[in-house]
Amino acid sequence: MEAMLVDCVRNSLSHFVYKNAIFMCERLCAEFPSEVNLQLLATSYLQNNQAYNAYHLLKGTQMAQSRYLFALSCYQMDLLNEAESALCPLNEPGAEIPNGAAGHYLLGLIYKYTDRRKNAAQQFKQSLTLDPLLWAAYEELCILGAAEEPSAVFGEAAALSIQKQYMQQLPSSLGLNTYNDERNTTSISGRLFSDSGPRRSSRLSADSGANTNASVATVSGNGNNTSKHLGGSKLGSLGLRSVTLRKGNSWANENMDEGVRGESFDDSRPNTASTTGSMASSDAKSCDQEDEIMSQKITIGISEILSLLRTLGEGCRLSYMYKCQEALDTYMNLPHKHYNTGWVLSQVGKAYFELIDYLEAEKAFRQARQASPYSLEGMDIYSTVLYHLKEDMKLSYLAQELISTDRLAPQSWCAMGNCYSLQKDHETALKNFLRAVQLNPRFAYAHTLCGHEYATLEDFENGMKSYQNALRVDTRHYNAWYGLGMIYLRQEKLEFSEHHFRMAFLINPSSSVIMSYLGTALHALKRSEEALEIMEQAILADRKNPLPMYQKANILVCLERLDEALEVLEELKEYAPSESSVYALMGRIYKRRNMHDKAMLHFGLALDMKPPATDVAAIKAAMEKLHVPDEIDESP
Repeated sequence: MEAMLVDCVRNSLSHFVYKNAIFMCERLCAEFPSEVNLQLLATSYLQNNQAYNAYHLLKGTQMAQSRYLFALSCYQMDLLNEAESALCPLNEPGAEIPNGAAGHYLLGLIYKYTDRRKNAAQQFKQSLTLDPLLWAAYEELCILGAAEEPSAVFGEAAALSIQKQYMQQLPSSLGLNTYNDERNTTSISGRLFSDSGPRRSSRLSADSGANTNASVATVSGNGNNTSKHLGGSKLGSLGLRSVTLRKGNSWANENMDEGVRGESFDDSRPNTASTTGSMASSDAKSCDQEDEIMSQKITIGISEILSLLRTLGEGCRLSYMYKCQEALDTYMNLPHKHYNTGWVLSQVGKAYFELIDYLEAEKAFRQARQASPYSLEGMDIYSTVLYHLKEDMKLSYLAQELISTDRLAPQSWCAMGNCYSLQKDHETALKNFLRAVQLNPRFAYAHTLCGHEYATLEDFENGMKSYQNALRVDTRHYNAWYGLGMIYLRQEKLEFSEHHFRMAFLINPSSSVIMSYLGTALHALKRSEEALEIMEQAILADRKNPLPMYQKANILVCLERLDEALEVLEELKEYAPSESSVYALMGRIYKRRNMHDKAMLHFGLALDMKPPATDVAAIKAAMEKLHVPDEIDESP
């Protein structure tokens, strides 16, 4: 009866009928109370998004799998201290982390969100050592800025580790004829690495069969492996559906013996012993051939997977280092079928976004939506791209689509917030961003968007709190450092402003916008030569960004280098012909040089471009005081 109930629960879980799984597992635990059965019930609760039930069910349990499931429940409930204690009991300092790679990955997340970055990186690296296919761990290392080059992570050592895992699982996990139907696939090339050492034999011996049966029993006893919720390896789950070999005989020997027993004994048949020996030899050769084919196919598969992960890994690593053009070049090396997937196209869109190439970013995100219409990956950034492009209709349509897809996703509410912010309804925009934070407090970008809206509303105190919350989630979230720098700049707390802009610059040294505002802060601190140097870097970083050229001209004016300032502004007109502030600054320069006709011309051109109301007032004031000397007129 117990086995039937367990099988029923597992079957319900595999078909996502969680209500039935929970009901039948409660019957199982009532009839056959044991910690192993409690693990299965906790798994059912977790898969049904009822972490609180799993938490109370497993509190105080001691088995390794129980501790892992309890820690996972705590993590989902944001009880990070309890989660850590479950994985690393204080009374057992040398205890092994339960659930292997998935356990180390979970512990890494706990360390990350408790601001222990070095410890987190160590756990993610250990996770990858145990399971090189746990991509989520490598992506977390990229986010932390601690990722090694993919060639080191997804290289020879990884290949040998994966090959060893599969060779050990071949007898039980792949079935006896798994590869027989694939004999007509793609030609088999050489081995993954020429110096990878001799092939591990996959002979189906009696000992390996017995060991596999023992491991299957262990896996089954521990309940379902929930590491998939964290992006963990699913190799262990293969054992759940294994084909159990009879103890004592290998498959090859068993078939051979059955063949001999199936024949009637005939004295008239010559050389019976010789024939039997020949049959045994033939069967052994056939078994060896099948082993060799299996081994070659596994090796080729490992080679292809790791090659793909090396390219994806390099693109991801470069993206989080904000070497965005290099990341784009790397993604272009992907096979067409992988490049045109939602995840890759979203990464491409993010890279273009960081390069301030909003048109290309919009194109990439639009293609991502076509490839994966219901994926929310990167849609928060896509909405910001549309915000910058002032595509209000497209942004409104995107926000509505995301809300209808998933009302409980923070990306949906970020898009809706950007939609209202573009319409200058900052109060409603803020409510939507706060909703995103409520749905996922670990979504750093939602905190930052809240900070932007608070700053727009001149609620600097709450703006700073929002930016600080973003940094608690992700200390490398440069947007939040930049936001804090902007608030301090507006408050004229210039030393603080410089510090925060410099922190953002250290994380993202390619951003011309960050460099421009860092230079502005330095100039305000009377460090104009340093400011000019950083402005030059910003101009070289992005020729299409008018801000650093304009700021450079401003600094040159303050240094009385008026001719140089005019040269910069004349060049800037080519890049930003409709920017009123350029003409207004040129008018100021001509006024200081007592060239009143040219000054009046440029002030008039500035007004023709319909600048903001505050700029209009400043320009008209300058025109009215055109003949007042600068020593008396201190207005801008």
